[in-house]
Amino acid sequence: MNPLPISRACDLATEAPEHQWLIEELWAEEAVGILGGEPKCCKSFLALDMAVSVASGSPCLRRFPVRRTGPVLLFPAEDSLGVVRQRLVGICAAAGTAFDALPLYVITAPRLLLDVPQDRQRLRQAVAVVNPALLVLDPFIRLHRADENASREVAPLLGYLRELQREFHVAVLLVHHVRKRSGKDRPGQALRGSSDLHGWGDSNLYLRRNCSHLRLAIEHRAAPAADDINVDLVTHGAALALSVIDSPAESLAQPASVAERVVQAMAQTAGPLSAQKLRKLCRIRTATLCETLTVLRNQGRVLHGSAGYSLAQTPNEKPVSFPATPIGDTGNGNGKHPNQPQLPLVLNHQLP
Repeated sequence: MNPLPISRACDLATEAPEHQWLIEELWAEEAVGILGGEPKCCKSFLALDMAVSVASGSPCLRRFPVRRTGPVLLFPAEDSLGVVRQRLVGICAAAGTAFDALPLYVITAPRLLLDVPQDRQRLRQAVAVVNPALLVLDPFIRLHRADENASREVAPLLGYLRELQREFHVAVLLVHHVRKRSGKDRPGQALRGSSDLHGWGDSNLYLRRNCSHLRLAIEHRAAPAADDINVDLVTHGAALALSVIDSPAESLAQPASVAERVVQAMAQTAGPLSAQKLRKLCRIRTATLCETLTVLRNQGRVLHGSAGYSLAQTPNEKPVSFPATPIGDTGNGNGKHPNQPQLPLVLNHQLP
């Protein structure tokens, strides 16, 4: 039996600063991690934008420089190949890079399950052939038949991806959803399933919708995190791609809190409002509204009568600070097809 390799700490190789990033401020070099968020908040658009940037060397979101370029390997488990191609063409147009010249390879097999040994072996072979700088798997829910809430079932899947990262020196981006009823959790703690998912990431990105914009939060294991930024899906001629929103200072401020939205709804309406009407106007959960109304009543800002809720006549009262609205509680589909027959793994960088 061969002994484990051991080295003195002072003999470990040093890492040059320019080699610390795959995409500066967004993703560390050779990092594994999660791109998480609610359904329909452009997670796949951001994953594809990162893929185009690494493959072409163009700045991600037209803002963040790429420090290591190379081939990219992508498995889109939900979107059709036609949709993937359309999005990639749009992102390339926005980035000013040639789509046909990209070393971006797409796994076109209809199924890839990380808890099936044969599929793991075929993915390893694909990574060995392409030798990518970045591997994108989107989304995690379609890549296994395990119980996401059971650490003993999730940990081996994440361990396998970590093995790929170390063996092939590839960054791994895993797209994932947040869980239901996670309104007050920090972004990483709101991810669906086992807490192993959050702890696994070297770099993690989180998208959430705030008012008219998407808010991108960034975290790293071994580097300071940049401030949250506003992004939005923007048309560039016939192209559609995410872009950083450079707005006036007032529009970049934190969105109105739940309490401020409730107070504003009352101020803009003549007469008392029922709880049901307030919930519809503010678009918030009943439990959240009840908690907020209780706080406002205790502060003397809101009165409750037989006709409903109304603002108290206290013009000189100072406003109360409330936390901004966190990730919402909408869920995502959970359909799987464990009985689908196994098909060969196919690589193609020229989508039909």
